Amino acid sequence: MKLWIGNIEPGTTDDEIKALVGKYAQELSCDKIERVEGAGNRPAAMLHFGEASRTSLDNLSRRLNGMYWKGRALVSTVYMF
Repeated sequence: MKLWIGNIEPGTTDDEIKALVGKYAQELSCDKIERVEGAGNRPAAMLHFGEASRTSLDNLSRRLNGMYWKGRALVSTVYMF
């Protein structure tokens, strides 16, 4: 399963994203992060989780969606593929 996080502050590192996820979902382990640059003003990341329940990702998505982090309101969505 995958979690998309949008409107990330430019220059945010993968380690910072993993730390954010770990803070709110300690049971989840992110296998891979794909960067989605878009137009450049609202970068995003697609996080891949090999062993994650839908419930855990839904809870994390709800927690992150709308959260202000590094001066930006995050947007988050779960993908099941």
